[in-house]
Amino acid sequence: MIRIKLILAYDGTEYCGWQIQPNGPTVQAELEKALAKILGTAPRVHGSGRTDAGVHALGLAVHFDCANDRHGIQWQRGLNSLLPPDIRVVDCAIVPNDFHVRYSHSIKTYEYTLWHKREFCLPQRSRYVWQCGAVDFVPMEEAARVLVGEHDFSAFQNMGTVLKTSVRNLMEISRHPGGTEYESVWRFTANGFLKQMVRNLMGCLVACGRGRMTPEDVKRILDSKDRTQAPATVPPQGLTLVRVDYPE
Repeated sequence: MIRIKLILAYDGTEYCGWQIQPNGPTVQAELEKALAKILGTAPRVHGSGRTDAGVHALGLAVHFDCANDRHGIQWQRGLNSLLPPDIRVVDCAIVPNDFHVRYSHSIKTYEYTLWHKREFCLPQRSRYVWQCGAVDFVPMEEAARVLVGEHDFSAFQNMGTVLKTSVRNLMEISRHPGGTEYESVWRFTANGFLKQMVRNLMGCLVACGRGRMTPEDVKRILDSKDRTQAPATVPPQGLTLVRVDYPE
């Protein structure tokens, strides 16, 4: 058997997330269906993360196994001819059989895009931003500095996944220009993220930007390890998994 790694980009608007579910379409189901047409049977595809309904990706890593005699298949071209137009394979490679997209050491980067004009949002952007309105970037960036580092992020973890530890090393939170003058993009890089952690962190930062919380409040919430102390989870459409990096 050989192991194939793919990098996927997709618009998550029409999907119930990455992972196969009984109640609606998912990215994993579409990919396995396309692979079944090529291989004759559907291999189980493993993803580097489980993006939620409405969340997008530019660089989700996945892998699957197939017989050695299939190594010459043009995976990118073949799969893209079969996948829906809102899912694309952007890269592919043969990897060692002990490589696992989820359990091999990796660094993940997400971006969350905010729309700051309250009166309207351009229809071309509404699927990819949270229309949060005007915010003050200064307290948001002060709060971001509080969050960066190795911490127990229990206060920013939603229910639903059992993990050995909720400690993560959040290496970066940084602000960047968006695609229009009304947008800002917030980049989060870590050695792993808890369930809906980025959306919960973004909620705290926006609360600071609106003057409803202070960076000191964010520190108190972080130290509390209590999810009920933090603001509600913000909408999914502003979030994109940008890339998953593995050691050489």
